[in-house]
Amino acid sequence: MQSDDFGFGTQIRKSPYFDATVRWGAKGFSVYNHMYIPRDFGDPEQNFWNLVNDAILCDVAVERQVEITGPDAAKFTQMLTPRDLSKMAVGQCKYILITNADGGILNDPILLRLAENHFWISLADSDILLWAQGVAVNSGLDVKITEPDVSPLQLQGPKSGEIMKDLFGEEIMDLKYYWLRELDLDGIPVIVSRTGWSSELGYEIYLRDGSRGDDLWERIMVAGLPHGLKPGHTSSIRRIEGGMLSYHADADINTNPFELGFDRLVNLDMEADFIGKEALRKIKEEGPKRQQIGLVIDCDPLQGPNTTFWPIMINGEEVGKVTSAVYSPRLEKNIALAMVAAEWANLGAEVEVVTRSGPTHATIVERPFFDPKKAIAAA
Repeated sequence: MQSDDFGFGTQIRKSPYFDATVRWGAKGFSVYNHMYIPRDFGDPEQNFWNLVNDAILCDVAVERQVEITGPDAAKFTQMLTPRDLSKMAVGQCKYILITNADGGILNDPILLRLAENHFWISLADSDILLWAQGVAVNSGLDVKITEPDVSPLQLQGPKSGEIMKDLFGEEIMDLKYYWLRELDLDGIPVIVSRTGWSSELGYEIYLRDGSRGDDLWERIMVAGLPHGLKPGHTSSIRRIEGGMLSYHADADINTNPFELGFDRLVNLDMEADFIGKEALRKIKEEGPKRQQIGLVIDCDPLQGPNTTFWPIMINGEEVGKVTSAVYSPRLEKNIALAMVAAEWANLGAEVEVVTRSGPTHATIVERPFFDPKKAIAAA
């Protein structure tokens, strides 16, 4: 199959790794942030086992970067998020929420601080470049908001550290969880961070020259083959096991941080102002009306993730919806993230989920479903 066989039109952008992923077996793509993202390298269960037993390399150039520079870059970046950034050091990364004036979540990206007045927002699936540029227009702050020539890859899995050591040398093993380093790989300029969307040990490699995409992909795959590295895609199974959000599925503009239990990402007491501060203060005082929960669904193993929101019923009343569901071969259970009315969010409660195959019994459980303290990723 040739790369030209894929086509959504020129309005959908290809990553610098597109041709390489096709050569290495990508069979299907979806669209994320107006770009192609490989979603099929064969059996998704085998992709999961490749991830948790060895390592996978994923094209995530769809995590488009919003670059914020200028004398007021730090002050402006704080305006965008309720998370306190006052102690964020140069070289550090943070998981943040970007909220609107109503406290709704617009994105849940990773923020990278490259220099005192130089930030990247590594995006989930929504147009934050436009939001940030709009906010900047009337902010009165001296900032520049652009999209740089930056394309991330994710190298994830327990063997990823050994592969990185072969690529960058022993010193890369000193890189701490949620920190970054500027490096050069055989003349290819990159930023490396100890982050990823897998809940496994992993790294993100941010290419800073799109013309070198093919070179970088092949260099990593060659280094990784002795360690069992496979080309892959972000695993729905592993991210749901880890309770990780998928924007537009588990959160959107009508979801607030307190519904997700993300109180730690909201600092209402800091002096700095941010968009949505008053709305979030009111939501906290009144208490969220909904709550995210975990579910174990009692039916035959799901053959894939849900493609619609499944209603959750109690005593014939619809009280919420399943947002992300999948069968975990490791846990041997159907697991799901869901949103329900707060009064029904009780651990151990039994509910009915209306799946595509009909109504079935489910139980509300703790989330994440596996490694709740993220000990694997932070090791």
